Amino acid sequence: MVETKVIYMSFSFTARFFTVIAGLLMLSQCRRAEVQQQSVKPNVLIILTDDQGYGDLSIHGNPDINTPTLDSLAHESAQFDRFYVSPLCAPTRASLLTGRYHLRTGTISVSKGMEIMQSGEVTLAEIFKANGYKTGIFGKWHNGQHMPNHPLGQGFDEFFGFCGGHWSNYFDTELEHNGEKVQTKGYITDILTDKALAFMENNKDSSFFCYVPYNAPHSPHQVPDEYFNKYKAKGLDDELASIYGMVDNIDVNVGRLLKKLDALGLDKETIVIFLTDNGPNGVRYNGGMKGIKGSVDEGGVRVPCFWRWPGIIKPGAINLPGAHVDILPTLVDLCGLSMIETKPLDGVSLAQALKGEKQVLERELFSHVAQPQLPIKAFPASVRKYPFTLIVQAEVKALYNIAIDPAQETDIRQQNPDIADQLYEDYQAWFAEVSQSLQPIPRIPISPASKVIELPTYESTFGGNLRYKEGHGWVHDWLVNWTSTRDSISWEVESPKDQLFTIYLNYTCPEGQVGSQVKIAIGNSSIVQKITDAYNPDFMPSPDRVKRKEVYEKLWKRLEMGILEVPAGNSRIVISAPVISKSEVAELKSIELERRQ
Repeated sequence: MVETKVIYMSFSFTARFFTVIAGLLMLSQCRRAEVQQQSVKPNVLIILTDDQGYGDLSIHGNPDINTPTLDSLAHESAQFDRFYVSPLCAPTRASLLTGRYHLRTGTISVSKGMEIMQSGEVTLAEIFKANGYKTGIFGKWHNGQHMPNHPLGQGFDEFFGFCGGHWSNYFDTELEHNGEKVQTKGYITDILTDKALAFMENNKDSSFFCYVPYNAPHSPHQVPDEYFNKYKAKGLDDELASIYGMVDNIDVNVGRLLKKLDALGLDKETIVIFLTDNGPNGVRYNGGMKGIKGSVDEGGVRVPCFWRWPGIIKPGAINLPGAHVDILPTLVDLCGLSMIETKPLDGVSLAQALKGEKQVLERELFSHVAQPQLPIKAFPASVRKYPFTLIVQAEVKALYNIAIDPAQETDIRQQNPDIADQLYEDYQAWFAEVSQSLQPIPRIPISPASKVIELPTYESTFGGNLRYKEGHGWVHDWLVNWTSTRDSISWEVESPKDQLFTIYLNYTCPEGQVGSQVKIAIGNSSIVQKITDAYNPDFMPSPDRVKRKEVYEKLWKRLEMGILEVPAGNSRIVISAPVISKSEVAELKSIELERRQ
């Protein structure tokens, strides 16, 4: 009996021993797997839409729109309940890419050179590239079109899309691929997605940073019939049916991106971020908030923001307010990147909150909006220190408790003067700091890295009778009413060395107006050519669902002017008409500088 008992005890001890060992091994393997999962540098896919508001998602209570893919992504993601961007496109993009408030980067507004981000800013793409990532952007850049402000000069290996603030035609349009013009076939959102899919496929065996800034649902209101008809059938007007149709198409294309990650086996190895660049581009459902695009009110700057990384980022609501400036430091943290030297960041890492850990963050978030004109004004502006938001329009201030009053219906400034005064004082100090480094609109760089440099008239300075065709001088606009020999158009440029170019003029001129002489001068050198060929095509077909605000698109005649040298240093390129044959010289789109070999 004793022997039997001893054998039994020995067996029991052995069993327990091996059970403990097996448990320790399993725990060790789990921990090792967790460490490995977090030590592997994940891919990153950022999807940014243009002028899509917080309310343009069915998950946010909109009864008229259908966004099943984005709703599903939200459920799989950490969702920031309050995530803030800038009121306009280019400023948001500059802040997202640099982790710094847009005024620090030189990006002030959306056109006339005020959208340009200083080339000395360090972008997410540059950081990822320095860490061995392949980097690609597929869509709208809107932070400068000339090297080195171009995407290829700011850390991206591949660029497919356009550099301006909007595009004129969404069907069968001409886009840019790494500096070359490319004629496309199909709808622009589908095409941009195709290129992003190819980029992920081509780089599936190495870490990649894929930035997909779609231009929809920005105007012009162009969308395939199947999407437009779907929302017209609901009784919506043409504008809303167009916008919701564009968002619906975005939803389908986001689904294509996510399915590709799954097919490549990369869904668990990729951080997916979805957000929009400002409030909605018009008055429509916006979750009960006040304000639209261009407004510093809640509805102009609060946007959806979803982060997904299965197994690392915890799905669910995040009540901690986040902002576009936080994206860079958060990704550096999550991806375990080696940080390269940058200018001081305004954002902070939100990695703790994304992983489901407690994170306390006491700070203020600032919003500013400026028209494309100088000198820049300090207002309109807003400052947020949750739950309070101070809105300042000129010298008129209003304070709101956003936690209980998201519609900003009750101004509580009189009841809380100390809070309002402190927020206002903090804003003034912030604006003084971030605006002190602002410089005049930068000269256009004549980069030796560019084979062809186009100088559009919307980037020019002009005088006399000249005016813009549409009026605002937004991207793609051109000059008309060239009627006087005193009229002139000029561009301020800078060149690192003497460079020789063949100069071309892009113009249109009706049959009865040919014969004028055009002069292009740089310093003491000039060339003169006569406009002898009439060319006056109609506007290109534009399948707009509603009348557009932007100028329509047309083709241009290219006239070879001759050869000029752009000298080293700063200079001015000036166009004038010493002889006007009839009543008007021509309509002028741009000049092109083609490098001499």
